[in-house]
Amino acid sequence: MNLAEKILAYASGRDEVKPGEIIQAKVDMAMANEITGPLAIKAFKEIGIKRVWDSGRIVLVQDHQVPADTVKSAELHRIMRRFAEEQKIKWFYDVGSGGICHQVMVEKGHALPGDLIVGADSHTCTYGALGAFSTGIGSTEMAAVFATGEIWLKVPETIQIRVEGIFKKHVTPKDLILHVIGRIGASGATYRAVEFTGSAISSMSVSGRLTICNMTVEMGAKTGIIEPDEKTLSYVKQRASRPFRPLRSDPDARYERIFEVNVDDLEPQVACPHRVDNVKPVSEVEGVRIDQAFLGSCTNGRLEDLRAAAMILKGKKIDRRVRMIVTPASQEVYLQALREGYLEIFVEAGAIVSNPTCGACFGGHMGLLAPGEVCISTSNRNFVGRMGSPEAEIYLASPVTVAASALAGRIVDPTEYLGDEG
Repeated sequence: MNLAEKILAYASGRDEVKPGEIIQAKVDMAMANEITGPLAIKAFKEIGIKRVWDSGRIVLVQDHQVPADTVKSAELHRIMRRFAEEQKIKWFYDVGSGGICHQVMVEKGHALPGDLIVGADSHTCTYGALGAFSTGIGSTEMAAVFATGEIWLKVPETIQIRVEGIFKKHVTPKDLILHVIGRIGASGATYRAVEFTGSAISSMSVSGRLTICNMTVEMGAKTGIIEPDEKTLSYVKQRASRPFRPLRSDPDARYERIFEVNVDDLEPQVACPHRVDNVKPVSEVEGVRIDQAFLGSCTNGRLEDLRAAAMILKGKKIDRRVRMIVTPASQEVYLQALREGYLEIFVEAGAIVSNPTCGACFGGHMGLLAPGEVCISTSNRNFVGRMGSPEAEIYLASPVTVAASALAGRIVDPTEYLGDEG
């Protein structure tokens, strides 16, 4: 079996599973935020069960509209607080204590190798970077998980993507995943597990792997997954508060398809409006005027991303016609970026630094775009209306491309903006 199949076999108490089978599996961790959580809580109460299956296996995070920006969002926050108190939920991250749910899950040790994790958010697939099978589910389905700790799943076929080569200085994991999505298509991996392997993945940081797995849902995947190695184990051992079971694919594991990618000659990539798979090399997009640059989200709001952008912006000024929003992914990332001086660099360059939140990424809180405006963003989606007006345009790119474009006032290849520290 491959890694995804092994995790599902273990979770369902079976020696073996095969693609297409329906299994009933035990969940290791379940997560919801204040957009999806209140719906799950309502459905849970309608079921009629008084207590959740395990108050130590549920994570609740306030992150999308933080701090509350409307009376309605404040009400949603209150629902989460009351449920956490009623059910004695051990892992409740309120305003100021956590950050974006997907960053919180990994840095607080809630996502571990070998886990089956479900989250009421489509980008739950992020945790596959640690060797977990993690996937997004609906709010009513989450209510059933709250009640039983179990879920029905169909075992997916697995696509393997072998990535070899060495990244150029200005090319990042974000460029790789955009390239892959452009190649496979927005529906090319529907209900598949996508396993990444190869020398380029082995040499990649955990942060980069999280970026890769975060965006697998943008090609329709059920989950993205990477075998845990020494980097993974070193990362999780510092954070884990419970035992875990790292698993690996068998040498003779079966895959539905195998794609091969070499990053030696990969250049920065940009996903153009209004599809994530409308991907082009930056050389074909250069010159597009921008009104806003966004650095953050569960895709690229980690310390590594802030550091890369800060090295480009250091000692320079953002184009006066551009507003730049920087959003660290968590309180932990915010504090470390503060200590290392990156936030000062952003502010001196003319950017605004916000508290950790989904914020501008999903267009429901701040940083909204007006009709006709253009944004270059490190987030994961550029659909019509994603960041505000349906008449606005969103381009997706890496942190270095976003930072360089903010300086230029237009989309540019970041290569010329990388100095000795880049």
